[in-house]
Amino acid sequence: FFFSFPEVVSEESEEESNGVNLMEFSDEILLHILSYVPCTDLVLNVRRTCRKLATLCLDKSLTHTVLLQKDYKVNKDKVKQLMRDIGKEIYQLNMAGCYWLPSSTIDHVTRCKNLVKLNLSGCHITSLRLSKMLSTLQHLRSLAIDVNPGFDASQLSSECKATLSRVSELKQTLYTPSYGVVPCCTSLEKLLLYFEILDRSREGFMLSGQLMVGESNVPHYQNLRIFYARLAPGYVNQEVVRLYLAVLSDRTPENLHAFLISAPGSFAETGATKNLLDSMARNVRLDALQLPKAWINGSGLLQHLKFNNPFYFSFSRCTLSGGHLIQRVINGGKDLKSLTSLNLSGCVHCLAPESLFRKAEDDIDSSILESLVVSCCNLRHLNLSAAHHHSSESIGNHLCQLLSRLKHLLSLALPVCSITDVAASVEKPPTTPNLVPQTFGRKVRIGIQTYPRNLGDEANQKMESSVFWALMGSLRFLETLEIIGSSFSSAMPRNEPAIRNSLPPCVRAQSVGDSEVAAISQLTYLQSLTLAQLPNILTGSGLVNIGLQCQHLRTLSLANLGMMGKVVYMSALMDMLKHCKCLRDLRLEQPYFCAGAQFFQALSHCSSLQRLCIVSRSGTLQSDAVMSFMANCLEVIMCHMFVGESLTVCKNLQQSIVRSFQAERPALNVVIFPLLHEDLTEVIRDVPMRHLDEITLFKSRVAEEPPNLWW
Repeated sequence: FFFSFPEVVSEESEEESNGVNLMEFSDEILLHILSYVPCTDLVLNVRRTCRKLATLCLDKSLTHTVLLQKDYKVNKDKVKQLMRDIGKEIYQLNMAGCYWLPSSTIDHVTRCKNLVKLNLSGCHITSLRLSKMLSTLQHLRSLAIDVNPGFDASQLSSECKATLSRVSELKQTLYTPSYGVVPCCTSLEKLLLYFEILDRSREGFMLSGQLMVGESNVPHYQNLRIFYARLAPGYVNQEVVRLYLAVLSDRTPENLHAFLISAPGSFAETGATKNLLDSMARNVRLDALQLPKAWINGSGLLQHLKFNNPFYFSFSRCTLSGGHLIQRVINGGKDLKSLTSLNLSGCVHCLAPESLFRKAEDDIDSSILESLVVSCCNLRHLNLSAAHHHSSESIGNHLCQLLSRLKHLLSLALPVCSITDVAASVEKPPTTPNLVPQTFGRKVRIGIQTYPRNLGDEANQKMESSVFWALMGSLRFLETLEIIGSSFSSAMPRNEPAIRNSLPPCVRAQSVGDSEVAAISQLTYLQSLTLAQLPNILTGSGLVNIGLQCQHLRTLSLANLGMMGKVVYMSALMDMLKHCKCLRDLRLEQPYFCAGAQFFQALSHCSSLQRLCIVSRSGTLQSDAVMSFMANCLEVIMCHMFVGESLTVCKNLQQSIVRSFQAERPALNVVIFPLLHEDLTEVIRDVPMRHLDEITLFKSRVAEEPPNLWW
């Protein structure tokens, strides 16, 4: 949102404009308009235009909460001036992900004497700086920080510890084995832990996850109501989180109502964790639950846990069967109107009566999904991705038809094979003589260079009668949609080498292509769209429809669309981008993607674009085109490209971008590197967590966490 006051020169100006005079609006309307302007602009620029705006810009409704977390233009001088002008008026300050600000910037936060809530996740801060700052913030009750290597709790002053003793909400991101400031927080009610510890140091030494149990302060967890832990891959992360859990297993907080652990891969249950879960089953009633798959699989845990008014469940990657889901979670169809978010990603058996003797590709039991839809009628976020959910030929029982009853959905993630019409899936998918096999073969010329702008009446009728078209038409207020192939895996690694080959798409998904993508254009309020492994994309014509109709689209992620030998949808993509005026994040993952002059010229129409990520095995780029794009698109602060060019080409381009644009864009983060280079994992570890987690790494984000977990 851009706001300016071109007519306002001074309060005494008598110039009349042909339109409406903005200053004639009521204060309430002006305050609402001003609420869309970044606080730094309000305080440092807008309030200097006239006396009326000088007063309104300092209204408590605008200065009470200051959000800098995505204000990429803010620098240390602006922060200093902002704190000097309105520091005493700020009660909530969010600087999460301001990785570009020097650590000395944190010193100015001490001016905010009345701070109640402070988020410094992703900011550079030492133990001594943290101590000095917290010593002055006596009213602080909510804190988010990173714990980096070198953190030393012994450097925290007594005044700092006194402040921490009053903190009731703490979010810690751990980059080193540590308890951080948890031992000082004796009044915790909400504890959020993000474990990002690597198994090896930069020097190559193995890290140990051992900590002194005595430092964890067992009694201090007794007021805990929410416990959340999210683990990045790695053995050390598991070792450290076990030490936190050991404290809880000794004495489970009686007021605990949300217990969530998100752990990738295998995270084995131990005697201590089993005791904790047994104690929870006896003593607490939960509203939110997420556990590692090994803790649920094959156990009767869900049968014993008690729930109050649950709002969030995540059984991601569990082997939970549909029978257990219905009987143990919603008690045979119990009214669960309170449930707003449900994550069943990777639960391959969750829509089948039993998991024994069932193949993952077998048809779902529609009665299970129907029970779920009827019982959880107020769902706003639903994730069914990373599984095969094939509907039978029964009329009216298709997965899309049942989901259309969930009128309150705001975000939805589905596997590609779940959205196809049953009749179409048994037919042979349309073919073109010039198409190439779905393999990572050498570059092949493909005859299709254009796409149809107007479909015939017969084709339109066929599209609009499909179950997926009807589903999109019924979910008019959907804001986030993910359609991801059930066997898709990204080539972008986390802590491991880049994956060289992807599994072939599901047979049932072979017919999903341009017409299904066109159906998405009915979502007028769509803000985030992810499409991955849609094999029957022939021209990408549906993308143009989305660009024209979905004018609120802010995030777009496309991966492995159509055949793998060439980007057959390039022409349509470029046409689409010309209409995406609100697009801020674009992620493209496609083998043989050519990031050339035509592509970047089309991308330059996305005037709001801030972050770009391209992942392409054997992909190419034109350095001059990239430089021209960066010069034209002044809002872009993140450019990540992992392609097939040589290391020399990549390094030279990266250095040129940084040298040319870093001074004007303090938040600029550029990584251009060969995708299959052996040092890629070392490069990845230096990417700011905000970018890495939100765009660079591919993952399903629907119902990933409970709604409103933090800010």
